[in-house]
Amino acid sequence: MKTEFTAVVPVAGAGTRLRPHTHTYPKVLLTVGNKPIIGHIIDELSAAGIKKICLVTGYLGGKIKEYVSRSYKNLKVSYVEQPEPKGLGHAIWLTRRYVTGPVIVMLGDTIISADLAKFLNSKDDCIAVKKVADPRRFGVVEIRNGYIKSMVEKPEKPPSNLAIVGIYSFKNSAKLYAVLERLVESGRTTKGEIQLTDALSLMLRGGHKLKPVAIDGWYDCGKPETLLETNRYILDRKNFTAKAKNSVIIPPVYISRTAKVENSIVGPYASIGDGAKINSSIISDSIVNENALIINMNLSGSLVGPSAAVIGRKDQLNVGENSEIRFDKSGCGL
Repeated sequence: MKTEFTAVVPVAGAGTRLRPHTHTYPKVLLTVGNKPIIGHIIDELSAAGIKKICLVTGYLGGKIKEYVSRSYKNLKVSYVEQPEPKGLGHAIWLTRRYVTGPVIVMLGDTIISADLAKFLNSKDDCIAVKKVADPRRFGVVEIRNGYIKSMVEKPEKPPSNLAIVGIYSFKNSAKLYAVLERLVESGRTTKGEIQLTDALSLMLRGGHKLKPVAIDGWYDCGKPETLLETNRYILDRKNFTAKAKNSVIIPPVYISRTAKVENSIVGPYASIGDGAKINSSIISDSIVNENALIINMNLSGSLVGPSAAVIGRKDQLNVGENSEIRFDKSGCGL
């Protein structure tokens, strides 16, 4: 009988580059396209046949658990808390009591479009890689004879331009957890954190084989500008049908069925979340999160957080959860 993979998804990051949104809202619950970031990740895993998922939560983890429990009742999801940001290696090590047999790790801060069968069906343990312009920001690998020769985390002088991009698969999770245990017990850190890359380097030095799998679809959600770029990718990829009262829709656009949009122009590249209300506004290349209120606005290249209210001025904005911005007729803030 074939043993099923368990997916480990670390989502404990505070998302500091997306503030003010992430002061009171987990980054992975921000909308891209038609749903939160974590929804896209779980959809990819579920479509590949994964039925067991372990989420590593931390900052505002209760909100993540509430969304996942409500939206994915057909999956077996467990939760592990990482109280302090001690690194990706530490986050995965915390899941050791919840995972047996094969494991696939998918990072929670990017949306990856890849053929997961290449990872799940391979006879080798695999790591996703992609050529990048500035590899100093990532873990970087060197390849020899079709396998990874070495790897290093965020090097000042990268040995190649092949970055590790967020998918790892292991046929025997016990080997991974054993080397992570060594790192944790030794207290060894890189840049103050227990790094998964350091653990994998130890495996390589012990003779373990890791196969690189090149992928193309890798979309960052870590900053406002990259979140909007990912939103454009998803809207281009999926053919959403959007309707609104007395309004002009310029595709591609996503408007939630529970959103109320009137007397407005929406699109292109606008995503309107659940319960949002928009009136007498122009919204393009923007993400409006759930329950936001927008009246008399012209927004482009903007992020509007959950339950935020923006009323009465044309501008580019980045507004966090439960915020309210109003302007008088002169354009001055009230």
